[in-house]
Amino acid sequence: MYHNPVLLKESVEGLDVKKDGVYVDVTFGGGGHSKEILKRLGPKGRLLAFDQDEDALDNKLGDERFTLINENFRYIRQFLKFYGIRKVDGILADFGVSSHQFDKAERGFSTRFDADLDMRMSKKNSVSAYDVVNSYEFNDLRKVLFQYGDLRNANAMANKIITSREEAPIKTSAQLKEVLRQFLPKHKEHKILAQIYQAIRIEVNQEIQVIKELLEQVPELLNLGGRLSVISYHSLEDRLVKRFIRAGLFEGEPEKDFYGNIDVPLKKVGGLIVPSREETALNNRARSAKLRIAERI
Repeated sequence: MYHNPVLLKESVEGLDVKKDGVYVDVTFGGGGHSKEILKRLGPKGRLLAFDQDEDALDNKLGDERFTLINENFRYIRQFLKFYGIRKVDGILADFGVSSHQFDKAERGFSTRFDADLDMRMSKKNSVSAYDVVNSYEFNDLRKVLFQYGDLRNANAMANKIITSREEAPIKTSAQLKEVLRQFLPKHKEHKILAQIYQAIRIEVNQEIQVIKELLEQVPELLNLGGRLSVISYHSLEDRLVKRFIRAGLFEGEPEKDFYGNIDVPLKKVGGLIVPSREETALNNRARSAKLRIAERI
């Protein structure tokens, strides 16, 4: 399977699909969420999907109501405009890395394999994990490891990487692991490696910035009553989604009127949704997933 969709039923139900509505799945992957949306659409409904990974094109659905766009979802506004669409009734996002990307060794996303340092979600991306590891200056590298990986030893790790690459470039995941061996105690090796990989991957793909750009476009793209359904996998993503739904901002507090009311474009629908024990038992990737749903007001 290319990708086992997480919180499939809950995330699509959160869209409250109208049969004649227009919807966007910004993270197509293996098409699991898109297929479920199409089941709920009538003959006049429409679904557009985004995926920047060229591999996802092999999963294109043969449905005249469906359009797959091989681009980063940060460009959602301009591509919807290209297809003659100004407003939609729902947007679904399943952030993070697909099962396919994790399982394909040469993509370099997984700590399980020795591969070239890549981690690009799109091969069109000019910056790879190799570039981050071998060309970033100390302060930038330290910042990536600390902010995106929550690594307490970020300073020492960055210094070790820079010292080692002066002798020879760090080209593979095995070489990177060996360089950082002293920071990987056996009982925490997998966890710390996952944090290191997460930090580098987020930087390579500008994931935090891309999510911000998507969320900022959501209010103007959704019809009144339209829904946003978002699945996040780590606190950095979820914090952005939670704050934007609550305040329409990522930092600071929204302005209040004379009566102390705030004018926000979205309202949350229900509470935080997490996978059931049954789902996490069947799909380990689901264990950290968090679903938030909001409505345009």
